[in-house]
Amino acid sequence: MEQILIRITGKDRSGLTASVMEILARYDAQILDMGQADIHSSLSLGILIRIAAESSGQVMKELLFKATELGVAIGFEPVGDDEYEEWVGRQGKNRYILTIIARSLTARQIAATAEVVADFGLNIDSIKRLTGRQSLRSSDRAVRSCIEFSLRGVPESRDALQAALMRISSEYGIDFSLQKDNMFRRMRRLICFDMDSTLVQTECINELAERAGVGDKVKAITESAMRGEIDFKESFKRRVALLKGLDVSVMKEIAENMPITEGVDRLMEVLKRAGYRIAILSGGFTYFGEYLQRKYGIDYVYANELEIGEDGKLTGNYVGDIVDGKRKADLLRLIAQMEKVNLEQTIAVGDGANDLPMLSAAGLGIAFHAKPRVVESARQSINTIGLDGVLYFLGFKDSYLGDQGIL
Repeated sequence: MEQILIRITGKDRSGLTASVMEILARYDAQILDMGQADIHSSLSLGILIRIAAESSGQVMKELLFKATELGVAIGFEPVGDDEYEEWVGRQGKNRYILTIIARSLTARQIAATAEVVADFGLNIDSIKRLTGRQSLRSSDRAVRSCIEFSLRGVPESRDALQAALMRISSEYGIDFSLQKDNMFRRMRRLICFDMDSTLVQTECINELAERAGVGDKVKAITESAMRGEIDFKESFKRRVALLKGLDVSVMKEIAENMPITEGVDRLMEVLKRAGYRIAILSGGFTYFGEYLQRKYGIDYVYANELEIGEDGKLTGNYVGDIVDGKRKADLLRLIAQMEKVNLEQTIAVGDGANDLPMLSAAGLGIAFHAKPRVVESARQSINTIGLDGVLYFLGFKDSYLGDQGIL
């Protein structure tokens, strides 16, 4: 018996694989490995077979005739037993999925990524495009490009690899996710979002403060807290106190005019269709979280409750426990327990320092258009496109969704 690697290239056409397999079947060939790529109707097909030595010459002859008939090029390469066994031995190494995203990917960005992969001793097994093909004529601002690399190997330092990817992410303007390719990556079930500056492109407390005439004071405290410079609970108490006397009716107007983040509509529709449980875990306010809950069919909302006086005005106090960073992480664990979901199957998405505990607790923590400190601490980040970029980190392809463009 011997092994032969068959390589077929040329213009793709229907029935090509069937024709090749029909010939191999007549000679009882065993298929040891097989892979195919099709780029702009250009086919590259590889088949590794094991076949009786006395039949190999006739098989190659028939395949050459068939290739001529089909108008494709074909080549053969013998693979020795030792070479094959060495290749099999490499299959036991760790496997990772590296996903890179940008509005439009360039050769320079991919080259930088591939260089980091090689520097850490990882091998690229396969490359897959997850996004639909881009039009040359239309200029859609929401266009995006995503490629997924399947990597094999054991990096000397996962943290150092992560740091190198973070460096090129900043330098070349790409987003990335590096995940172990295990059963949990393929079986995510619970996703938890921060609300302000994540699901909506505003801080609702700042909107309230503007109506109360204390916008500058509250905004300064908010930004300091998001940078992690002051304790969230203390900053929350100070900001809420400044809202005293504001008529509660303004909350409805703010909710109805919140700027929804790019990609949220598409993301929510896909997550609900795919059966994910969705939660908002916010240091903001329940009124706005519940508004989004009704809009998108979100399963859980945990946020802060403002106290309202009998005169219909905010008292400057709050009701119940403050939802801070620690509380967010605890709530993620609690919901996972209630839903009977392993923590490795959970996802958390947020932008601020108070999101870091839940990003660390989740199986997949994603910093979204986040503050520098958060990006540095998170393992995955999205800074170049909308929130539906999360779908690509979960392995969705536009073609799975019947979506070659934008939903």
